[in-house]
Amino acid sequence: MDSSIDSSATPVQHNHTHADAFKHWFGSVHFQFPRYKHDHPPVINVNEVADEQLTLGQRVADKVASTVGSWTFIIIQSIILALWLVLNSLAFIYHWDPYPFILLNLMLSFQAAYSAPFVMMSQNRQAEKDRLTAQNDYITDCKGEEEIRHIMEHLDHQDTLILQIVKRLEEQHSDILSHFTQLDPKLAERLGLDAVKVSQEVLDEETETGGNS
Repeated sequence: MDSSIDSSATPVQHNHTHADAFKHWFGSVHFQFPRYKHDHPPVINVNEVADEQLTLGQRVADKVASTVGSWTFIIIQSIILALWLVLNSLAFIYHWDPYPFILLNLMLSFQAAYSAPFVMMSQNRQAEKDRLTAQNDYITDCKGEEEIRHIMEHLDHQDTLILQIVKRLEEQHSDILSHFTQLDPKLAERLGLDAVKVSQEVLDEETETGGNS
């Protein structure tokens, strides 16, 4: 017996895949899934973009507003006012602002007149920033809704494919049983009973899952 290997022999090329081998089983099933292109712009952080575009005046307004609206400013100003009132009320100290403390009222009026516009500018900028944030949230929600809609369409298509595959498998099973019936009726009857049993178990599991959910 010649057991040598002929190196000049050309090997047989098998270009078909496993999917091609069983393609005739799913002749009526279309495996073309819907495609979705993510062509929308990326989600941006509105706070970072707004902070990068701040001007010098807006930064000063925010700093003044944050300082005026803090407990540190209130405590320091209260201490200064208390010292001012005490020093101008004692008799053994020079009274640069005697009662009714007209100079103090004038300084507080100047402070209120200049601090209010800074606070208003900061509030206006914050309101504009909030409006941009709300608009960005709306755009993001629209993108998310579109993504979810495409996911649901993809799942619906998968359900359709699964039903088509199950139907095709049932047809193949019926064909196999018919062939076995011609060859061995007892074996065909046993296979049919096993298939019915498996189908019933699957239906029971689906019923229990649906009841639990």
